[in-house]
Amino acid sequence: MNQSYKSQLLDNAVSELGKLPGIGRKTALRLALHLLRQDEAEALALGESIINMRKNIRYCRVCHNISDTDTCDICADRTRDDSVICVVENIKDLLTVESTHEHKGLYHVLGGVISPLDGVSPSDLEIQSLIDRVAAGGVKEIILALSPTMEGDTTNFYISRKLAPYDVAISILARGVSIGNDLEYTDEVTLARSIINRVPYK
Repeated sequence: MNQSYKSQLLDNAVSELGKLPGIGRKTALRLALHLLRQDEAEALALGESIINMRKNIRYCRVCHNISDTDTCDICADRTRDDSVICVVENIKDLLTVESTHEHKGLYHVLGGVISPLDGVSPSDLEIQSLIDRVAAGGVKEIILALSPTMEGDTTNFYISRKLAPYDVAISILARGVSIGNDLEYTDEVTLARSIINRVPYK
């Protein structure tokens, strides 16, 4: 049963905060009360930053990473090796791989993995745009950095078949990443070694 805090405004704030991942009603109440104790300018700055993010953030036209402009900082960085593309499921995984400082190439964010049980088909993902990038030329290696789950492996297989006509090496992370684990929960040392010791995808 929902608890009322004698203020509909507080109730509304707690209800919305409670929708965030990992935030229960008690934590939502604590956050809301904390915001009430802050200077008005600080609370408003938080609200405005969230609104601006939601309204103005874009997705890179090249790799589909989040960006403030049409092309993200990684794709625009001329020091990166644009002949190597690391394929990840989502932006959290991109940030996880990037935090290892081992990948010097570019990225491609699929926006998910193939999962028929969840109604996710290849056409729902950014697979065709990946193929288009390879078809345009200049790409020498695709690193499939998807979580080692059944859905990740299915997506790896599908992408490898789609890229078969092109002269591009396909590799996957070394299986130092435990089978069935999500990439975002893998420690940086293990992930870094998996990138360095990646193996050809067969």
